[in-house]
Amino acid sequence: PAIVIAAREGAVVTDQSVFYSEGGGQPGDTGSLLAADGSELTVVNTIKENGTGVHLHLVEPAAALPAVGTTVELTVDWERRYRLMRMHSCMHMLCAVISAPVTGGSVQDGRGRLDFDLPDPIDKQTVSEQLNAVISRDRPMSMRWVTADALAQQPELVRTMSVQPPTDSGEVRLVEFEGIDLQPWGGTHVASTGEIGRVRVKKIEKKGRQNRRVIVVFDD
Repeated sequence: PAIVIAAREGAVVTDQSVFYSEGGGQPGDTGSLLAADGSELTVVNTIKENGTGVHLHLVEPAAALPAVGTTVELTVDWERRYRLMRMHSCMHMLCAVISAPVTGGSVQDGRGRLDFDLPDPIDKQTVSEQLNAVISRDRPMSMRWVTADALAQQPELVRTMSVQPPTDSGEVRLVEFEGIDLQPWGGTHVASTGEIGRVRVKKIEKKGRQNRRVIVVFDD
């Protein structure tokens, strides 16, 4: 449940939300918004407004919006969210398998990719086998917050070359898969690596002189 605090064409803002907003390479949540009168809106994306950080639940531009002050019920499309969680955690496993700096990446529904600073080719079958071996260890995930200063003293934790974790608040969230991977990251994750399930490397592409793009999909 939530209270509408703002509503304008194509967007609803509430006092609280279970929807993840787009960021850190992960898409925003989708789902539904049920008003007290029984009318229902489809949430097609969730983003943070540029400059303000306000959490926007995006709906169809022509949709009739709930009145400010009314109570609504927000429901995440859980099956989609869970697939994104699984794939996002899989990208962390990929970082553990390929020991190279990350130059870019993204998570999509059923698909993820990371770009690595690698001059030499790598074999997709070998990477697939290594990735599934790590996933099958079923190691738990945990999160903790450290100060920006503490992170600065451990620069090896930051795997991305071009993007640094945000430190505006003075703290950074670390995501750890026990004995496998530890790095600062946003986004949503599964509780243990076993939840990821089997995956396979669909393609490895050469992007530039020293860049290898690894694309991973679920092997359902």
